[in-house]
Amino acid sequence: MSQTHLDENPINSQQLKMTLPWKQILLLSITGCLTVCTQDVIFQGPKWRTEPTGLILPINSPDKEAIITCEAEGTPPPQYRWSLNGTVIDLGNDYRRHLSGGSLIITKLDKDQDSGLYQCTAFNTWGSIISRKASLQFAYLDNFKTQTTRSAVNVREGQGVVLLCGLPAHSGELTFAWIFNELPYYVQQDSRRFISQETGSLYIAKVEPSDVGNYTCVVNNTISKEKVLSSPTPLVRRDGVMGEYEPKIEVHFPDSLQAAKESLVKLECFALGNPVPEISWRRTSGVPFPSKIKMRNSNAILEIPNFQQEDAGTYECMAENRRGKNAARGRVTFHAKPQWLQTMADTALSIEENLFWECKANGKPKPSYSWLKNGELVIAEGRVQIENGVLSITVLNTSDTGMYQCVAENKHGIIYSSAQLMVLASPPSFSKSPLRALLKARLGSEVTLECKPQASPPAISLWKKGNEILQRNERITLLPNGTLKIANLTRQDTGSYTCVAKNHFGTASTTGRLLITEPTRITMRPTNMEIIVGESIVLPCQIACDPALEVSFSWAFNGQLINFQQDSDHYERVGGSISGDLMIRNIQLNHGGKYVCTIDTEVESLSTSAILVVKGPPGPPDKVSVEEITDSTAQLSWSPGRDNGSPIIGYIIQARTPFTVGWQAVDTVPEVINGNMLTATVSGLNAWVEYEFRVVARNIVGLGEPSPPSAKTRTEDTIPDTAPTDVGGGGGTKSELVITWEPVPEELQNGEGFGYIIAFRPVGTVTWTRAIISTTGVSRYVFRNDTIPPFAPFDVKVGAFNHRGEGPFSSITTVYSAEEVPGVAPKSIRARNVSAAQIEVIWEALPAISERVLGYEVVYWEDDTKPDTIGKMRISGNYTLVNITGLRANTVYYLSVAAFNTAGPGPQSAPINATTKKPPPDRAPLNVQWTMTGSTLTLQWDPVVPMETESKVTGYLVLLKRHRYNDISTIPTNKTTIELSLSPNDNYLIQIKACSDGGEGVGSEPIHIHKLSEFSPVVLDSECSLFGSGWSLSEDLIIRKHI
Repeated sequence: MSQTHLDENPINSQQLKMTLPWKQILLLSITGCLTVCTQDVIFQGPKWRTEPTGLILPINSPDKEAIITCEAEGTPPPQYRWSLNGTVIDLGNDYRRHLSGGSLIITKLDKDQDSGLYQCTAFNTWGSIISRKASLQFAYLDNFKTQTTRSAVNVREGQGVVLLCGLPAHSGELTFAWIFNELPYYVQQDSRRFISQETGSLYIAKVEPSDVGNYTCVVNNTISKEKVLSSPTPLVRRDGVMGEYEPKIEVHFPDSLQAAKESLVKLECFALGNPVPEISWRRTSGVPFPSKIKMRNSNAILEIPNFQQEDAGTYECMAENRRGKNAARGRVTFHAKPQWLQTMADTALSIEENLFWECKANGKPKPSYSWLKNGELVIAEGRVQIENGVLSITVLNTSDTGMYQCVAENKHGIIYSSAQLMVLASPPSFSKSPLRALLKARLGSEVTLECKPQASPPAISLWKKGNEILQRNERITLLPNGTLKIANLTRQDTGSYTCVAKNHFGTASTTGRLLITEPTRITMRPTNMEIIVGESIVLPCQIACDPALEVSFSWAFNGQLINFQQDSDHYERVGGSISGDLMIRNIQLNHGGKYVCTIDTEVESLSTSAILVVKGPPGPPDKVSVEEITDSTAQLSWSPGRDNGSPIIGYIIQARTPFTVGWQAVDTVPEVINGNMLTATVSGLNAWVEYEFRVVARNIVGLGEPSPPSAKTRTEDTIPDTAPTDVGGGGGTKSELVITWEPVPEELQNGEGFGYIIAFRPVGTVTWTRAIISTTGVSRYVFRNDTIPPFAPFDVKVGAFNHRGEGPFSSITTVYSAEEVPGVAPKSIRARNVSAAQIEVIWEALPAISERVLGYEVVYWEDDTKPDTIGKMRISGNYTLVNITGLRANTVYYLSVAAFNTAGPGPQSAPINATTKKPPPDRAPLNVQWTMTGSTLTLQWDPVVPMETESKVTGYLVLLKRHRYNDISTIPTNKTTIELSLSPNDNYLIQIKACSDGGEGVGSEPIHIHKLSEFSPVVLDSECSLFGSGWSLSEDLIIRKHI
């Protein structure tokens, strides 16, 4: 709580004029300034956002308007006034000048009235500031005074000449060029000709006959974009040739030249002479030129960009030819307008305090300083002292309030720095810094109570406990700034404490209560632990504390505070108000480190820590390389990865080739690689195969991540060591021996130039016939020879080779040569239509013939004109009957039979024909009715009447399915009624179909009969799901028992 007492009553503004200065100060504190006379002062005086900048305008500018910008900020918004050449512009009576914001707009420009230096002043109730000065100039270019032809210049060949331009009246930057005779022929500058951009004159070092003609000087104003041409100057050649002479420098820079900081400096130097002189440059100090310096126009111009102090000095231009040399020197000095090094800041001070402001600027020459207050020069007298860039004012009063500017100036420029001074006067106030209503402190500790009233001038303070004024003793310290410190706190220090502050404007106080609490103790701490990746733990952090304290727990990991929201996947706070246990779930390797539990109360902060070591599978090894490789082994080396808390006990090597699926473990020497080894030999590799290797480390936790793969390395080549497999063959056409084998995989070919060697001989002979095949993917060889008898046995073996030599052969296999097709067609071909979709074909077996017969082939078709209707059925062995199914109903088919063997089918028999029967009726029996008498079921139905295109009905089939035995009985009848004897302990499903020569017709709706012991009226039911696993009465799944 706090309160403020004022010594005076408010007075009105009329009384202000009659009060003494100290009462004016009091008025400031009472009439609303308390809001600003605090530590949080808001400075509202004007500050520059944009200051004016100089303008150069074409005198014939089409818009005839100039805008000189000026903008400041402040509260209330600043107002503006302008001066021209030191005289305030009366904007109220000037119809050509007006303001837009703070910017000055000048219309109907007049060179004589508007040229000069402009300065902007911004002001509000807090004071005023002035801007830097900005010039307004007008660029123009007059015509040459004389427009008649200039006098001719007579020269001899070899002589040097200077053609003067003669500058017209102008303002603004100019550039020069010369026309030779007429446009568009301009003089091109080179080592012999030079146009000075300082004087505009044209210099020809040595005249040549081609130089004779008329020369016109062209002057351009870069600002106004105007261009004027001089009268032509004739250059006339006179008789004679001038001999050689030493250089004569006609163009050189001044003996003394001032250059501004960061400017572009151009030094010109050109000489006449015969022969044409060469120009060179140096610094007389001997210091070499930096890389930024450039030579232009055959060294006639030396450019120094971004001129700095170190570029100042004496420069020498040397012109030289074989007749001699000449030099010109000039000193380039450095100058810089002022630039701020240190400026003052807005300042708020209490009345009667002292002000000390200092500003510093650099520049060359060294700048001088002056000070302005509200735009007026500050005079050093009495309380106000000025020395160089220092302004000091002692015993401040409110009349010192205002806007101040430090001015730094040398002959090259002037700069301003602005700041606001506020002199504050107010009674004490604790509105911004009251004592806490309740302050807690630990028994035996030290407490600090700060007394920080806002007051101008500063207040004098004292402390009370209850109503007793506190005095210093061995435990109580009263500091000059009003702070109270109490050491070695006891329970007797509990109570209310009041700070009373007073200055000559009033008194204020603030009160708070001090509560002494018992120390907090940590009752359960976390301990150092080792844990395996993926496990979960709880780190305890529990305390005993004073019940008056509010407690908060926080955890840090390796110095970083744990964010339980972002890291909720792994971290969770568990426990109650006096427990800050940390649960870590699914621990990963990166969770290993130092965990610190911090307990914070209002009076103290405690912490306890533990080291968590996380053990996991090893990290991946690195730098796997192949040191040496043969056709079957590879020497590997690697560097170990991190052991992740558990020593590495071994390594596993894996390999990959283009022929393997993923990575495969390989055999090594030694067979078991222990954790101390970083090299091993891989064995059992295939020759001439490109391998990649990787290494996997293991520890007691498990296998780690594999290393990055090694560079791809190919094993050495060698002769093949694998023979082709599955050697066989046979078949083919007459006089052929067909040999086949399983190709050797590419990874077993052991080198380039791989191929096969096929060796064969008739059985019982000794000499082998060999054939070479150089194509790796071939798996078949055909030997053709008219002398090969049909179906003759041959010994066959197949080997492999590559460019290193021959490998092993396969074991010998017997292969028969091609045989001839049977030469005789079967006889006595007969056909019988079995149903609408089936025809039975019968023939006589062939007698013994010279060719082998492996079986018979029946070919059938609907029409000789429709080859796409041809069908074929083969039957192996000595069978003489086949049923052809899947035929169309009521269709004529042609059939023929031939014998076949490995050489193919022999001649076909003469074709016969047979017609399939009409299709069965496509309608089910209807109006099925039944009655049950005891265990006898009587069924009756309406007859099925076939259509003309359907087969005649020859009878009916009753299909009976018993649920218990899961079988189907088929009962034929030629009537439309039947009696069935049923078991009383089973469920039945019954269906009826019509029979015809064309096959079975469509079944009726299934009838569901329940157990007779559960008999009740039965209805027709088309669902059969109650009878087990999806049994269906569709025609293609019914098994019919022929009776």
